[in-house]
Amino acid sequence: MASNTTHHISPLSTVHDHRTFLGHPVGLFVLFFTEMWERFSYYGMRGLLKLYMVNYLFVTSRQILQGGTEHGPGDPGAVLGWGAIRHFIDSNPATLPGVYASVIYGWYTGLVYLTPVLGGYIADRYWGQRKTVFIGGLLMAIGHFMMAFENWFFFALLFLIIGNGAFKPNISTQVGSLYAEGDPRRDGAFTIFYMGINLGAFICNLICGTLAVVKGWDWGFGAAGVGMMLGLVGYLWGQKFLAADNVTIAKAEHESAEVKQPLNSGEWKRVWALIGLCVLNVVFWAVYEQQGNTMQSFVDDHTSWPVLFGFQMPSTWFQSFNPLFIFLLAPVLDIFWARQAKKGTEPSSVHKMAIGAIILGLSFIVMVYNSSLITEASPKASWVWPVLCILFVTIGELYLSPIGLSLVTKVSPVRIVSLMMGFWLTASFFGNILSGYVGVLYEAHTLSLIQFFWFLTFLGVVTGLAIWAFTKPLNRLMGDHANAGKPH
Repeated sequence: MASNTTHHISPLSTVHDHRTFLGHPVGLFVLFFTEMWERFSYYGMRGLLKLYMVNYLFVTSRQILQGGTEHGPGDPGAVLGWGAIRHFIDSNPATLPGVYASVIYGWYTGLVYLTPVLGGYIADRYWGQRKTVFIGGLLMAIGHFMMAFENWFFFALLFLIIGNGAFKPNISTQVGSLYAEGDPRRDGAFTIFYMGINLGAFICNLICGTLAVVKGWDWGFGAAGVGMMLGLVGYLWGQKFLAADNVTIAKAEHESAEVKQPLNSGEWKRVWALIGLCVLNVVFWAVYEQQGNTMQSFVDDHTSWPVLFGFQMPSTWFQSFNPLFIFLLAPVLDIFWARQAKKGTEPSSVHKMAIGAIILGLSFIVMVYNSSLITEASPKASWVWPVLCILFVTIGELYLSPIGLSLVTKVSPVRIVSLMMGFWLTASFFGNILSGYVGVLYEAHTLSLIQFFWFLTFLGVVTGLAIWAFTKPLNRLMGDHANAGKPH
């Protein structure tokens, strides 16, 4: 139950209602709810995307019961813009649908992380974070509903890409705005917020994935749109609990001149340090995103799923294990890091990120073993192995992703924090596009299953070692902001 206890709030984060819940501002849970439903919509659609393209959208013309062929939904020729997209990827008619699907998946999941640079800039300079978040959410809802009409597939992706660009950087920065500079609750707040992200990611596949299997693809995509609308309703309701927009505060305090003031040398060092981290994280995201790409294809083709209470568990539920493990592991890691902090042994934020990338790479050794069990006579193996792999992937993710989000809000100059959050997400843009082309090695059978997962292991471990090698110079550029706990 919310209390009336108040905490010191930074002048740059004016909140109309200072009530708290579980020791945090109520606004954190408004943002938690909003992001939960937005991620429900995004991951609900993403979990279906690869299978939808491979198993339905990019198939050849279908034979109808009455005889003859039908040029309609299910034939890529009926999808507006398919000709240009196909030519861009590979015009060879012998190219497998999985190759097209992998590249399109990579470009889509990449572009949703590029547009946040523009969304952050617009929020910082013109619209403010609240208005930009609402417009972004509305565009995404429209995009999800358009996905129910297969002819509009690429236009639906465009709406989702633009909408996410407006929404994503500005919801995350509002979390940081609820806390004063130096508030020790900030890292914990981002862990709670991150659990909201993954609560949406967990339930979406159970709902959207099941509807797609039982009722049809359009039902699955439509459910994602409904989730986004629920998030917008909650966001509008909770406005009084949120920090004022950065643009609103600047106008109220007549700080227009300060907003336009150039960055000083210390601020530039922090900016360049964050950009350096973005570059190092690109390969991490290329490996991580195989969850929805090649891993989803693998579990659909080579994994035996159990029957639960008479219901055959669909392979789309695989996407729910990652957020499930986040619920279970995030509190454990939070306690573990707190104990390290008391002992003065907690790694810096950058060190944590290096550890996360190494763990991510090593997790795919499980898939190397899993692949060794696959033979022509026995093409499917137990579901335990890919799930165990995702358990380790999740640990690596928790060491890197929420820590990075928190670090951006701590290190970035306040007047460009949304823009810097956009740059942070740019690493995911390049990483996701790279993930699509990495996935082609799997889909085109360029590498065997065992070779492919050894390759992912190599990429993850090398990325972690690279981040570790640059830890000292990055920490030096960031100063005290780089440390999650006791300075190192």
